[in-house]
Amino acid sequence: MNVTLLNGISNLNAFKNENMGVEKTTRNNAFENVFQSALSMLNETNDLSNAAKEAEVSYALGLSDNTYDLQVAQEKANLSLQYTVQVRNKVLEAYKEIMNLQF
Repeated sequence: MNVTLLNGISNLNAFKNENMGVEKTTRNNAFENVFQSALSMLNETNDLSNAAKEAEVSYALGLSDNTYDLQVAQEKANLSLQYTVQVRNKVLEAYKEIMNLQF
């Protein structure tokens, strides 16, 4: 039996493990990018909601009499919240579907 051939096989396994590490890192980076995007979307939704609340308070206190700006701020906050909720629903739906897969 030629031992040098067996050493070559172990080198192939090392190459395979290196490639798996790169693929795993790429997957982790992809998940991190999606997670960061979702987090920024939540922060933007929160900012728009806070801006709408500030516009409401400003209008209620008489500091602003422009109802157009108030309505625009409220609609931006509302649409952003609806979008965020729909994204959350789709993520939960995908998670449930993945959990139902049988390997």
